[in-house]
Amino acid sequence: MPAADPGTPLQIILLANNRVGLGAIELLRRDGTEIAGLVVHPEDRARHRAEIIQAAGVPPDRVFDGATLRDPAVLARIAALGADLALSVYFGYLLRPEFLALFDSVLNLHPALLPYNRGAHPNVWSLVEGTPAGVTLHHVDPGVDTGDIVAQAEVPVEPVDTAETLYARLEAASLALLAATWPAIRAGRAPRRPQPTDRGSSHRVRDLAALDRIDLDRRYTGRELIDLLRARTFPPHRGAYIEVDGKRVYLRLELSYGDD
Repeated sequence: MPAADPGTPLQIILLANNRVGLGAIELLRRDGTEIAGLVVHPEDRARHRAEIIQAAGVPPDRVFDGATLRDPAVLARIAALGADLALSVYFGYLLRPEFLALFDSVLNLHPALLPYNRGAHPNVWSLVEGTPAGVTLHHVDPGVDTGDIVAQAEVPVEPVDTAETLYARLEAASLALLAATWPAIRAGRAPRRPQPTDRGSSHRVRDLAALDRIDLDRRYTGRELIDLLRARTFPPHRGAYIEVDGKRVYLRLELSYGDD
């Protein structure tokens, strides 16, 4: 990972979505890092797109649509910006080799404790499968969340967690991890270690469909059913459902500790 010249701000290409992407911009600007170019989701897939663009403060010709990153003309424009590295923050598109080849380093901030829960919806799968939850800053390689780890932090799963509450804590932990690690990245001293190969898990977006229909004639343990329901409780998303008289009935779970 290249070290920035002490007298020159680190220049990056930022790929950002979600309020964590917005928070990352605030953190990077306080640090003095220069956002040379910005890649965002198209409007129909974006969260906080307008705020992210405004906060980044880059000219419109340096704002790129994430759906166009396989276009050679777009890649050429990004390469011409001469950034030191690229940072992906809650960015939902798979980065292809042709994009990765533009940089010495491409980093990704992922809300999972890799190698567990690579891919989509890690907060859901920590609750369903009982795998550790956390956040990881890692190098991007051609795989899905398989690159070398820079830093990570575990986030304990509480008995009262739903997908919504766990996700909120993962967001906060993501920004804390980035803030703690960025000075070493800027100085070119960030550690790097391969991911373990003897454990881990991976999921795709479409895997959620297998969770959502609760079969009224199937036997579940109490733990299985509660974990499934809390994993699919994330308003306003509908989540898990049962079918009664041909109609879907959606369920949410509310959990709280006792007063004592």
